[in-house]
Amino acid sequence: MQPTRRFLMIAAVLALAGPAAAAAPAVQPDDMSLGNPKAKIQVIEYASVACPHCAHFNAEVFPSLKAKWIDTGKVRYTLKEMLTEPVNVAAAGFLIARCAGPDRYFKVVDDVFKSQSQWTAGAKIKPILQQIAAANGLDEARFNACLQDEAAVQAVSARAERAAEQDDVHQTPTVFINGKRLDPTPMTAAEMDAALTAAAKGGK
Repeated sequence: MQPTRRFLMIAAVLALAGPAAAAAPAVQPDDMSLGNPKAKIQVIEYASVACPHCAHFNAEVFPSLKAKWIDTGKVRYTLKEMLTEPVNVAAAGFLIARCAGPDRYFKVVDDVFKSQSQWTAGAKIKPILQQIAAANGLDEARFNACLQDEAAVQAVSARAERAAEQDDVHQTPTVFINGKRLDPTPMTAAEMDAALTAAAKGGK
């Protein structure tokens, strides 16, 4: 999906309570990662928890990527946060994941992806996110405080802007393997496995 280019995030989240081609993206201290830090293969995914295509990737591609490559120490995986419409919901999902802590971050992200099927016309999304927060250790007070944290809202907006402007990524999901952008993004487990197998063999 095409992320919005203007991240006027603070008011939206509180209410819920190009450049030339860039060099290979670098993992930043505030990015969230899984797997062996010394793995020879680095996978970076740019994703938004409000993006249906990212939810498909999460459901159909990521489980085998994690089981076969990340959990076995062959791959270091990093998620770079992007914001797609509805931007306030995307930001809220990442805010909740951050508030839940590093050990639960990816579980919350997975839960938000899985909840997209409930985002029907007219549905109130805040109770859905609050339920996810509660299941991951955040009570109502902590949930509301999380969404009302202006510094955290500014931080998630800044991470999204950095991904778009510094890394020249404008669609989600976008995947890099060892600094090489995969185009198109693998949308089946077999396609991802083939790309990782080529990387393991030193292929381009």
